[in-house]
Amino acid sequence: MAASFCARRVGRMCIVVQRITQFFFGSNVEYARKNATICPMSTRAIATSTLWQLASQVAMAALSILTVKFVAIGLSKELAGNYNSAYGYLQMFGILADFGLYAVAVREVSKATNREKVLGTLIVIRLMILVLSLALALALVWLLPMWQGTPLPLGVTIAALVPFFTLLAGIVRTVFQVNYKMHYVFVAEVTQRIVTVSLISLFILSGVRGSTDLHVYHLFLFVGGVGAFILFFISLFCGNRIMKIRPHFQYALLKTLLRSAAPYGIAFLCMALYRQFDVTMIALLRPDYELQNAYYGFVVRMTDMGFLIPTFLLNSILPVLSERDSNGEDTQSLLGKTFLTLLLFGAIAFLFSALWSRPLVQLLTTDSYLSTPQRPGSDTALRLMSIPLLLNSVVLYSFYVLLTKHKWKQLACTLLVGAVCSLGLNSILIPLYGFVGAATTSIMTHGILSILLLPQSLRAMPIRIATYQVRSLLFFLCILAAGLWLYKPLLTGEISTLIGLASMTVLMGSAVVGTKLKGALM
Repeated sequence: MAASFCARRVGRMCIVVQRITQFFFGSNVEYARKNATICPMSTRAIATSTLWQLASQVAMAALSILTVKFVAIGLSKELAGNYNSAYGYLQMFGILADFGLYAVAVREVSKATNREKVLGTLIVIRLMILVLSLALALALVWLLPMWQGTPLPLGVTIAALVPFFTLLAGIVRTVFQVNYKMHYVFVAEVTQRIVTVSLISLFILSGVRGSTDLHVYHLFLFVGGVGAFILFFISLFCGNRIMKIRPHFQYALLKTLLRSAAPYGIAFLCMALYRQFDVTMIALLRPDYELQNAYYGFVVRMTDMGFLIPTFLLNSILPVLSERDSNGEDTQSLLGKTFLTLLLFGAIAFLFSALWSRPLVQLLTTDSYLSTPQRPGSDTALRLMSIPLLLNSVVLYSFYVLLTKHKWKQLACTLLVGAVCSLGLNSILIPLYGFVGAATTSIMTHGILSILLLPQSLRAMPIRIATYQVRSLLFFLCILAAGLWLYKPLLTGEISTLIGLASMTVLMGSAVVGTKLKGALM
């Protein structure tokens, strides 16, 4: 009886996992079910693995918000600006160091007959490019005259531990991805964030408030490096239990992998130039960069979370889309649902950022970062960045569709146009308007790229969208917008904002059922 009861419970749990996963990433599970070469156990593995990834991202986002809050409380605006500038500067070189390797690692390792050899070669490539990229970053930050005598060079040097260990952990993550063991990623990532938040919270509990002490600034940055090392250590330890992880050098294989990764690397680099280089340009072009990046840098970190969710969805769907396309199967319905789902995520982020910008900034930072009649603040930046959060859904969808069709030259050229526009506009607007100019540039660049990329993606892979799907999506968004607008006057403090977020979550769940949105997008 007990065994039968347990079996029924396990079966029900698997069904729940699959249904939850289908709602967010239905294509992966559907593909696994229909593909005759994948057994039911693999279907469960894919569903469970995807759910672990979702849980990891939600937990990471929540803990990242706490980190932002503690840094805003613990450091003065000037040092908070240097903190944000250090990570913003390194972000560019981190993307350069990635070189698109992770985009091809899962595919190459999963299809390889000798997985350990391919993974070992990827590790060698990652180490080589990572060392060169970070060495260039450190050389520039110490040599540029406008940063000499500021806290930034030493801050960047300490903060460089984060991309170093994070990118090494990222290539090890491939082991868990191809073996459907993503619970290890959950453990590693959440442990990293818990350690980081806990260590920084010790400073806050000890009474550190608005500190101008450079030692505190350096320790805050070093805590990030400690967290990144823990991420790498746990990933390596757990990965070695599944597969032998050792560097391996084979020139022919190395050359092949570099050639495969290059299109992704070029595309991601162009994307980084228009989306993430503005913090560094503020540091280069504004003498008051510390204050400018104090207001803007925290908002960039918030919006990065909004940019991350669509990327996660597309990474889950891309293998299925590629497989169906190569087999000559119909992809129009899948693409239509994917596009609408991305618009849904983007529109939700847009509405919250546009309508609740002030209470959200107050919740995630402190009152000193809010706008006043004399100057714009972080809430101004968040309200402006709400538009790129929406348009990013269109850009990202087109990005992945063109990569699926191997139109990387066409994609890279278009993204290069966006990068040039961004650099040109930022060089004009940032000296005049600071972070407001950077946010305005982001709006214009995302708008240009949306206009250029969407027609290309629709020509490459047509989509099919039914009227009832659009109607359900619009009804849902109207309900959410009305709820946010009506609730806004009640948001008078941090507690009321937390209650408001919980209320809007309930409202969105009810609206999904009431508008039949789930059925429209599945």
